Amino acid sequence: MTRRRPHPAGTALAAVLAGCALALSTGCGRAPERTADPEPTASSPTDVCTSLVSYWVKEALKGSKWAGLDWEQKGMSNEQYEIHDEVLADARAEERRTGRAAAFALTDRETRRRCEAAKGATGSSENWRPPSEQRVPTSGSRPSPS
Repeated sequence: MTRRRPHPAGTALAAVLAGCALALSTGCGRAPERTADPEPTASSPTDVCTSLVSYWVKEALKGSKWAGLDWEQKGMSNEQYEIHDEVLADARAEERRTGRAAAFALTDRETRRRCEAAKGATGSSENWRPPSEQRVPTSGSRPSPS
């Protein structure tokens, strides 16, 4: 009695069909169900200021190697950096008195308060002006540097 050997292509086809059937039965072959996209959240200047300044104050308290970057490298305006320095001094004093957790809490509280008072503290320097206040030469020529 001679036994017939299965044809290699037939064996491969059977394996593929079995795999497909298994994938469909377990849900692997289906496209993921579409879920609603999350609503985008807009951040106010105060929220951005608070997040940025409190992050860098906490990095300084932890002694992070990045804490030594200057205000521009940290992405802060001059006003935000001023808030940073004031809050950092207060947080260091708090850390000495009551520990790091209390210093972090003070950092969040004081940064929020000061950023709110400064309306986000977005002023970058004495030369910076909002676009609505920038003067544009009317003659079409640029003023000469003096």
